[in-house]
Amino acid sequence: MARAASAPKKEISMEEALWKSADKLRGSVEPAEYKHVVLSLFFLKFASDKFEAQRKAISEKYGEKFVDNVAFYTKDNVFFLPEISRWSFIMENAKQDDIALKIDTALYTIEKANPALKGALPDNYYSRLHIDTAKLASLLDEIDKINTGDKENDIIGRVYEYFLSKFALAEGKGKGEFYTPKCIVNLIAEMIEPYDGILYDPCCGSGGMFVQSMKFVEAHHGNKKKVSIYGQEYTNTTYKLCKMNLAIRGISANLGEMAANTFTNDQHKDLKADYIMANPPFNQKEWRGDNELIDDPRWDGYEVPPTSNANYGWILNIVSKLSQNGVAGFLLANGALSDDGTELKKIYDLSPEDDPAGIPRSNFQQDGFQYNLTDLLKQELPENESRQHTEHVSIESAKKDMESVLALLPQEREFITDDGLMGTLTLRLDTVQVEPSGYGSSTKQLSVKRSYPNLAEQDTQYIPKSIEDNGKTLTLSDIQWQTDNTANMDGYAVADRYTAVATYTGNATSSYVKGYTVTADYTGTVSRIALNRVRYVAIFEGTPIQPAEPANVPSAASAFRWSYVLIPLGIVAAAGAGVGGALLVKHRKENADEEETAE
Repeated sequence: MARAASAPKKEISMEEALWKSADKLRGSVEPAEYKHVVLSLFFLKFASDKFEAQRKAISEKYGEKFVDNVAFYTKDNVFFLPEISRWSFIMENAKQDDIALKIDTALYTIEKANPALKGALPDNYYSRLHIDTAKLASLLDEIDKINTGDKENDIIGRVYEYFLSKFALAEGKGKGEFYTPKCIVNLIAEMIEPYDGILYDPCCGSGGMFVQSMKFVEAHHGNKKKVSIYGQEYTNTTYKLCKMNLAIRGISANLGEMAANTFTNDQHKDLKADYIMANPPFNQKEWRGDNELIDDPRWDGYEVPPTSNANYGWILNIVSKLSQNGVAGFLLANGALSDDGTELKKIYDLSPEDDPAGIPRSNFQQDGFQYNLTDLLKQELPENESRQHTEHVSIESAKKDMESVLALLPQEREFITDDGLMGTLTLRLDTVQVEPSGYGSSTKQLSVKRSYPNLAEQDTQYIPKSIEDNGKTLTLSDIQWQTDNTANMDGYAVADRYTAVATYTGNATSSYVKGYTVTADYTGTVSRIALNRVRYVAIFEGTPIQPAEPANVPSAASAFRWSYVLIPLGIVAAAGAGVGGALLVKHRKENADEEETAE
């Protein structure tokens, strides 16, 4: 009897598969960690799918005896995978108790066999997570449904973007991380045309700029080998992701020795790039210390960028890295033209029936800033979401003894997180700290009397003008005279004697603790039942409200006309050692020539 044909594997959209994969992780890891768990598994499947496709092509063209020849894979920038590193092997063992170890071994084996991946893949990551075997098996099943055959897009970057938009923002842990959409990258590439020379990104993230730039070169029949790629990334996990993303595509890049801060630990100090593409974090606050990077050569000739906002610092860093004829295209917030822009987020949770058009979009003023709506992000809130959470509290106390302090700190408290999760958290006694919140002073007047008897006359020369009393200096303020009775001594009359009663006054100042600040942590589980709600995050960008000032002779920095380089969508183009709108002018001229030709 013939065996019935097995049903084909159901393919679903990538976003649906990623949402379901995240759903498998709820309660096991924090939402901000989802992307790291899923991305390495997705890489493993992506690499395996490319390997299997290449293996099939080799077999069809050269025969089975060549399918294990490594050179037939590396020539086309495909990783050769030993059997234990293949996705098929992982899926066959998905329900085994040691599946986490098998995943770690697969990733280790791939990295060891491919030098381009050195330091890119996690080390014993899945074994340390201690995810339940059944949950991990379900996660693998969901990832198995994802089609990795999209050759046109930065598919790893797309996965990265998905998790950033869905979970990093909701967690408040995005730290400025943002994936630049393909359309924006393509626009920048079309403007600067990175065909031949050094390409640099000072905040390269997952490497999406590099991936799409190489696709631009290919689309225009250029030679990718003529483009040398340099980049830097601050976050270690994202740095590894970038190496992973570039290596699997056969793109060689110098990303520095480590993940590092571009401002404080520049990995390419002497670099002069022909092309720069970047999407720096918007409106970074406190990006340097007050006395840090004052004399940095990157802003020679310009004002030192303020500590309150890094936008100006990013611009000057980019300009300093340009070669003599270099050109840059980068994305910044609207507030980049001011010296102190800031960002404000407002969250609106709506039912599916509610019209998001009702969300306030009007401009407003707050705390000395003028705010304008720049973006509206939509998030599908998960149902029955829960996670571990720590809430740091601070209260004021009149006393410092622990009995009084604990009377102000209940053993359990209800909390609601910024992203709407609720739970009862328990006080951690080991985190309770008490510090003086401030000091006051009080002054009181001192008055002391001293008697000086048996004075022949009312002469003040024998009375001190000041005295010391308990460490305080007091000054003479009054004298009262007393006359002693005349007495006969052996028949002789004795003249009157006097006693001086002197009053000394002064002030005594003492300090005291006005009160105490008590800090403590509450920990526990917070959860949410979304009840079919949709979250909208409105992002407002602000610029300081400043009174008009009389015109002065501009400094070298202020005379720099940044308005000349700003173009639609926030793309800034910089050419050579200065910044100019040459590219914009160029494109306008080309368009005009095309119109004339059409006529």
